[in-house]
Amino acid sequence: MNHKGMTVRKLTELSLLTALALIIFIVELRLPDLSPVQGVKLGLANIVTVYALYRFRAGEVFLIVTARVILGSLFSGNFCSLIYSISGAFLCLSGMIPLRKIIPENYIWLCSIAGAILHNTGQIITAVILMKTISVIAYYPVLIFSGCIAGAFTGICTQLVIKRLR
Repeated sequence: MNHKGMTVRKLTELSLLTALALIIFIVELRLPDLSPVQGVKLGLANIVTVYALYRFRAGEVFLIVTARVILGSLFSGNFCSLIYSISGAFLCLSGMIPLRKIIPENYIWLCSIAGAILHNTGQIITAVILMKTISVIAYYPVLIFSGCIAGAFTGICTQLVIKRLR
């Protein structure tokens, strides 16, 4: 065990989950767009995030998500998306971490939907700040609608994964 209490087993689990999330992210990049609206995607790597949220401590989930976002940006070659992804991911986590205490595991899909909404909200706030225009808010309803669908889908997938792993 190291000085912060993380065992080799825990570090290995976190590393494997990070690698799995990154692989899913890269595979999803290769899939054709599901929507004509740019930026709308399922976010399948979030299955790993939501799973980890209910299995590990907040700091450990933060490490998984941070590594996935940074490495995903590097591997995809899309450095411009890093600021949007990181702001969305951190707002998402800041909301989902307290929600996991009140939303039971059998309703994990609700936490996933909330996370998707928060992720899209973080991205819109970042766009308003970077683009110095409020007009991008017109895009927000589309992101919220698609985020609810994607969040429900990834949440249901997470519930199936948890059930299967038992």
